[in-house]
Amino acid sequence: MRKRCTVAFTAVILLLIISVYTNLITGTVVIYPADILSAIIGKTAGTMEAGVIMNIRIPRIIAAVILGGALALSGYMLQTFFNNPIVGPFVLGISSGAKFTVALTLIFSLSGGRKPGAVSLVMAAFAGALASMMFVLAISVRVRSMGILVVCGIMVGYICSAITDLIVTFADDSNIVNLHNWSLGSFSGINMSDVAVMTVIIAVCLIISVMIIKPMGAYRLGENLARSEGVNITLFRILLIIISSLLAATVTAFAGPISFVGIATPHLWKAMTKTSSPAVMIPGCFLLGGVITLICDGIARGLFAPTEVSVSSVTAVLLVPVVIIVMIRRKREND
Repeated sequence: MRKRCTVAFTAVILLLIISVYTNLITGTVVIYPADILSAIIGKTAGTMEAGVIMNIRIPRIIAAVILGGALALSGYMLQTFFNNPIVGPFVLGISSGAKFTVALTLIFSLSGGRKPGAVSLVMAAFAGALASMMFVLAISVRVRSMGILVVCGIMVGYICSAITDLIVTFADDSNIVNLHNWSLGSFSGINMSDVAVMTVIIAVCLIISVMIIKPMGAYRLGENLARSEGVNITLFRILLIIISSLLAATVTAFAGPISFVGIATPHLWKAMTKTSSPAVMIPGCFLLGGVITLICDGIARGLFAPTEVSVSSVTAVLLVPVVIIVMIRRKREND
């Protein structure tokens, strides 16, 4: 198992390096390899190529990796919490709840002539994500069927998305109308200040996730075993809710809702490593989620350049088949 995990981590890291390089040199403005190093060390500061690399592509690449990793980790946390392989922040409506509150915050702020800061957007997104999560949990108490729970989460997501789209569609201010791209999922417009804020928040969540690896391993084997090993089940569940909601909220605040990365990535990583150990799954999901999102973002902005499609459109096309395969296998196992 150790050898397989080493191979998997090595392969994903190599794919990350290739993806970063590809995303740096491709786009509407063609960047030559020599321009990258010159721009980073400041040798060509002030040129158009350096501006594109330092102010547009590098922040976007970092954001795609960090936010994609956060989304995958959030999905793994939710799958652990509900003990269901087909749940995730997008499916359960958590991302849509965050999208709704962020849109409201942006609209009220921009209408008043103010631009909300990154921290304010994350707080608004967290409130929406947590509200959606609480609603899903309330349903789960009354309904034991995970199928019905997932359907309810999807319905909540549709309601939040529909209201958000209506608000954005009928907005008068040109700045608010431009939120349409964000509402579909996009990494455009992210700067290094945004990257700094998201890095701090997600780093804290990642550290806490690593700290609860042992309780998570016990919890996955059953609540009674976890209790016998001294795990405070109530506190552990609260941590899972807070971490998964904050991760999904951070992604939505900066990039809008990104679909299916949170559901599919844990299954892809598990298939690569043949293990479900949290010590392997947590860093692996984060790394693989970042790579997948970066690849999808490269396709989204480069496939029909100069026209850019939403990242969620690409992730849906590439990752929905993975989710379908997981559902078919789960059905066969239950039968």
